[in-house]
Amino acid sequence: MLKRIAVFSCAVFLGARPSSGQEPVIPDKLTLAEAVRSAVERNPSLAAARSDVDIANAVRLDVSRRLNPALTFESEGWHPTGQTARSPFFNNQELTFRFDQEIERAGRRALRTAVADAALDAVRARADDARRLLTLDVQRAYFQAVLATVDRDVARVSLQEIDQAIGLNRSRFEGGEISGGELRRLQVERLRFVDDVFAAELALRNARSALLVLMNVTTLGQPFEVTEPLAASPATTPPTAPGIVSAVLTGAIGAQAPTLVADAIVRRPDVIAAQREVLRADTETRLQRAPRTPNLTIGGGYRREFGTDAVVVGATVPLPLFNRNQGGVLRAEAERRQAASRARTTELAVRLDVQQAANAVDVNRERVQYIEREYLTTARESRDIVLASYKVGAADLIDFLDAQRAFRDTLRTYNRALYEQRVSLFELAAATAQPPGQQ
Repeated sequence: MLKRIAVFSCAVFLGARPSSGQEPVIPDKLTLAEAVRSAVERNPSLAAARSDVDIANAVRLDVSRRLNPALTFESEGWHPTGQTARSPFFNNQELTFRFDQEIERAGRRALRTAVADAALDAVRARADDARRLLTLDVQRAYFQAVLATVDRDVARVSLQEIDQAIGLNRSRFEGGEISGGELRRLQVERLRFVDDVFAAELALRNARSALLVLMNVTTLGQPFEVTEPLAASPATTPPTAPGIVSAVLTGAIGAQAPTLVADAIVRRPDVIAAQREVLRADTETRLQRAPRTPNLTIGGGYRREFGTDAVVVGATVPLPLFNRNQGGVLRAEAERRQAASRARTTELAVRLDVQQAANAVDVNRERVQYIEREYLTTARESRDIVLASYKVGAADLIDFLDAQRAFRDTLRTYNRALYEQRVSLFELAAATAQPPGQQ
């Protein structure tokens, strides 16, 4: 019977386990929302943070219980050696049945529960902060894959244009219009563009693998395409705070930093966790002072002493003469000061996070606009003009290669600026602790 119960329990346990061990199916086209949702559901670090919440819940349940009573039974009797006439057993023994209950004083149980409640709130806040940071990591990794995809496409297009130029020069060479040296030089230059394609492909595969790790996928070579655009727009910009969404791409965010900081200090889970730790340490200090008022143990019972019945009533009070928990009080007070200092440090870190994120949003927006206005169009037009001139023989090979490299480098710089702009927007949303549904 016991064996059947054990087998049944194992089956129920295995059947009730979450499907985190199963390999998720990654769609061919992965959206940012799907990546974040999968990471939140499956990431082992976040799962460990959730387990900390379960542990804190168990501790809270344990410390909130009352102390257990004590039941005592004693039997004492003595028969001299050689005694022939013996009394009945219950008349020849000293029997005692006693029930004792320790009564906690100075609000110990309430204080223990309050300490556990504050610790539980702090652990929950740290779990929320782990989710906030994980979401930001996924957003960064996702757009790293977006950037790598765009760089790969740029490298492929550049290689295609070089191949077209090689085909054009081969026709010219066969027609006797150019020497073989110019054709061979262009073929040698092609290696650089081919190497760019390989490097971009490697960066893309590594970016995909890094994203899959955050999603707790063990098969890190799975191919998929990311769908989000690299360029930020009002429709794809995560909100940062009420009334500021429309200014993210069009106006200065740095001027709104005081408002953003005030909102972040209220919402950031790490700040909330630090504040709960201060509350826990303060309550713990009061709990450590409680032993100065000793507990009271009261009890009563029944005693039969050699045939005589009696009622037993008693009380026990420890005398705090030598140990008044001075060490525990000093330790708790030090922990309270430590928690207050850490809370202040966390608040300062939040202020810095928000300010730096706001600065990054402003600078990256200006950077993107500057490249678009001053360089991107000019580099594209210059490349097109030189390419057209080269096709009709009005420009030499060096001019064509220089224009091609300049446009490619400009486009890469522009794409990097777009990536950093998108990441800075996510960092600002994370720094101000926007609700998950608004990111």
